[in-house]
Amino acid sequence: MIVRNARSRMKHLLFLLMAAALAAAAPVAHTQVASPHAIEIPRWFVDSFLDLREDVAEARRDGKRVMIYFGQDGCPYCKLLMQTTFAETRVIDTMRKRFLPIALNLWGDRVVTWIDGRQMSEKQLGQMLRVQFTPTLLFFDERARVIVRLNGYQPPHRLEPALDYVAGRLESKQPFPDYMKTAVREAASPALQDEPFFMRPPYDLQRTGGRPLLVVFERAPCASCDELHREGFRRPEVAAQLGRLGVVRFDPSSHVELTTPDGRRTTASAWAHDLRITFAPTLVFFERRSEVFRVEAYVRPFHLASALEYVTTGTYQREPNFQRFVQERAERLRERGETADLWK
Repeated sequence: MIVRNARSRMKHLLFLLMAAALAAAAPVAHTQVASPHAIEIPRWFVDSFLDLREDVAEARRDGKRVMIYFGQDGCPYCKLLMQTTFAETRVIDTMRKRFLPIALNLWGDRVVTWIDGRQMSEKQLGQMLRVQFTPTLLFFDERARVIVRLNGYQPPHRLEPALDYVAGRLESKQPFPDYMKTAVREAASPALQDEPFFMRPPYDLQRTGGRPLLVVFERAPCASCDELHREGFRRPEVAAQLGRLGVVRFDPSSHVELTTPDGRRTTASAWAHDLRITFAPTLVFFERRSEVFRVEAYVRPFHLASALEYVTTGTYQREPNFQRFVQERAERLRERGETADLWK
């Protein structure tokens, strides 16, 4: 990782000397062993002392912007991000020149000073920011405001225009979702794909037969949407969970009329704007008229099935952290002798 300026280098040297002294004094039996599932962070990430106020100020002085990466060991999406997207020459070049990238561990205990001066662990910060998917990328402006948030794995063709948007300070000119509509080019079906379990008009979303409601927002063309239909919805465990839900699909740019779960008459586009839908596909779950959970990240079938079970079983009410539920579900399946491949 890159160590920044004289002040940081001096602090870093003192930190290393202290760490070396403690390591020398510690018994051999207490030597920490690296996680076998640890994901290597690129060397061009900066070695921050995790005072985000200082990081934002330093980035502002250098004409850069801060990017925070939340990841976790054993995360296949994080590994793919590091080995593909963060290995792209253009991404690396843009990151080095225009950003101050900082890596945080969703389950880490390092102390972070938040932009308002509060101190908390990486884990507590992730909870405060409602990080439910890894990787999650947060981009800050010069006033330490989060202007773009990317949940889940981002392929190069999606991250590159996002970096251009943030580095070009385009947030004052165009909303991020509108920019991405025209900036991203991908091979995908030109039309939305239908499913027999989608609700038909008229769309009164208060009428779900007492079941939780799943609202799928997707647009065309959208390669991730195509994959959701081709692989996700075809899995038996996903199909079983979908049967316990009312499911409806909208294009977030559509003007089709609907009645929301809380009884308001509106259009799909106006409702998507109110819900701040920025990613396709986004899955929003409602129960008793209120949103209870959403998936706004690229997910493979295992995580899709986990999200559905998380809601249909009511687990979200006692376990607010979706990642903990995913881990518990994987362990439960393995104990029964079943396969739990988080990527599949």
